[in-house]
Amino acid sequence: MQYDVIVIGGGAVGLATALQLINRNPDLKVILLEKENVVANHQTGNNSNVIHSGIYYKPGSLKARNCIHGYNLLLDFCKKYDVPHNICGKVIVATDEHELPLLKNIFDRGQQNGLQNLKMLTASELKEHEPHVAGIAGIYVPQTGIVDYRVVAEKYAAVFQQQGGEIKLGEKVVDIHFHTEKVEVVTENTTYSGKLVVNCAGLYSDKIARLTSSNVNVKIIPFRGEYYKLKKEKEYLVKTLIYPVPDPNFPFLGVHFTTMVGGGVECGPNAVLAFKREGYKKTDINLAELGETLAWPGFRKIVSKYWRTGVGEMYRSYSKAAFTEALQKLLPEIKEDDLIEGGAGVRAQACDKTGGLLDDFMILEEKKAINVCNAPSPAATSSLSIGETVAELVEKRL
Repeated sequence: MQYDVIVIGGGAVGLATALQLINRNPDLKVILLEKENVVANHQTGNNSNVIHSGIYYKPGSLKARNCIHGYNLLLDFCKKYDVPHNICGKVIVATDEHELPLLKNIFDRGQQNGLQNLKMLTASELKEHEPHVAGIAGIYVPQTGIVDYRVVAEKYAAVFQQQGGEIKLGEKVVDIHFHTEKVEVVTENTTYSGKLVVNCAGLYSDKIARLTSSNVNVKIIPFRGEYYKLKKEKEYLVKTLIYPVPDPNFPFLGVHFTTMVGGGVECGPNAVLAFKREGYKKTDINLAELGETLAWPGFRKIVSKYWRTGVGEMYRSYSKAAFTEALQKLLPEIKEDDLIEGGAGVRAQACDKTGGLLDDFMILEEKKAINVCNAPSPAATSSLSIGETVAELVEKRL
């Protein structure tokens, strides 16, 4: 069958994009290809499940615009389709004097991004929100919430199919051919023909993009985030979500505490180099993929500049005591034996040749291809908005 649009990638962004295409034009023939046998198997199904407010992101950036618009679209979707979620709020906590200017900058960004009812907190006011937290100041963010993004993605898939979309699982894309009137997407099993291809392949988005263009100047560097969970009897220490002030040099938010929509409290994640793009365990190694990472000029520049930070993250990965120490900055009462091993996720972080870790979403356009090349957090929150943005680009082509 000849399709109008072939979407590659069955995570939140790919599914939301496919859904938005059908929503905006029900007559479009849209197919989504996913290499796994289920949707949402990687970044979407292994993240911290936070509904982000948009407070951190540079005003006017793609992250800021898409997160805040996507937040509203996501809440409407969850209400419409009865997806369990909870807008519980969070606190961002400064534990040291040098963090106070950074905290104020985050507060100002939140206001510039249109967030209502943000509140700067004194040390005593922090205790009113989170009685066990240690901090000298903080911000209360009422908009932050929690949801299970695997459930969200499965619902995206169900609604997309109900509206006439098609999903093919177990279809790993190996090549893309462009012709005058069509584009052919070749999988390990068959070939699909369409007018336009949309790449939402997450951890492999750069590789798929290189099948469509020679002008892809970023490499996906996989960073594993590892979690612990609080023992049941210590869950009382955390009421909602507790975040540190993030390091402005890195697009990561630091280890934090997250209540989960199904119950329980997660602690983490850290951010360590994964030796495989889908390497969820320390023992997961793909020599070819690791070699590509180490050979990338931008990665070598990151290592030369931030190796101390990287060593610290790696040390915390292998030392539960060091991980506990990082958590104790926020919650001093936490003890090492209060933590039980949780899961892990891998974040697809685009890195350019100069050593820049891209801090914004990145969409690269070709004549018959649209590549979503950098969509880390808050992409799940932003997914319906990113999908809307991509759908608008598609409409201009078709």
